[in-house]
Amino acid sequence: MATHPARRGWSYAEFARLPDDGNRYEIIAGDLFMTPSPRPIHQRVGFKLGAILEAFVSEHALGWVMTGPVDVLFGEDDYLAPDLVFVRPERRPFITERGVEAAPDLVVEVLSPSTALRDRGIKRERYAFFGVPEYWVVDADAMRVEVYHLLDDPDRPALVATDRFEWRPVEGGPALTLGLDEFMRGFD
Repeated sequence: MATHPARRGWSYAEFARLPDDGNRYEIIAGDLFMTPSPRPIHQRVGFKLGAILEAFVSEHALGWVMTGPVDVLFGEDDYLAPDLVFVRPERRPFITERGVEAAPDLVVEVLSPSTALRDRGIKRERYAFFGVPEYWVVDADAMRVEVYHLLDDPDRPALVATDRFEWRPVEGGPALTLGLDEFMRGFD
């Protein structure tokens, strides 16, 4: 008979007590992941993309853009820290002192070599499982954005943008055309 180690359950209180040591900690499907501070290119791309989205969202009063790390608390054993999230106004009650306590309307991860498999794998799966409608994986090294529409079909391959793509955060609302050169210029 095969034996398996007992699964470790993580409460939010335990998660919140993890050290503030410059590393990023996440609990994904009950497993603890630690990632060192990101590379400068990661931070620049995330900052520039966040500024573009924030300007658009603010101009049209569409909700809130938060750059990471920001805790997204799906439930016990799933506390993730994406690079950027967007939350529509009607979902404002889910933004608390602890973080975002439900599925954001958009989650963005900027790839790092140490997180690429996790971002495209288990994190995409958990975001789909918990109802995140749209998920972007920004690959600054390849100068592309993978756009996943998780509610439509979580297993459908990503739309891969290498030049520009359109984001419409509210159905029937205004659209933002994102040119990748806008937020990735100078990183090739």
